[in-house]
Amino acid sequence: MSNHHTYKKVEVVGSSKAGIEDAINNALEECSKSIRNIEWFEVKETRGHVVDGKVGHYQVVMKVGFRIEGS
Repeated sequence: MSNHHTYKKVEVVGSSKAGIEDAINNALEECSKSIRNIEWFEVKETRGHVVDGKVGHYQVVMKVGFRIEGS
């Protein structure tokens, strides 16, 4: 184990009909299926899809940070 950490960030878009927090959780849950060592996220954009004048889906563009294994 080294005495420093190196990280990488990827950008993802999460969505949900229920709300912004649910969109974040959905994205993190999906990311954790294929990315190990997730340590943080940053919400960069918030937007929504409109259907018949109402919110159809909430969307969040987010950066997910993870530690590179062995660092």
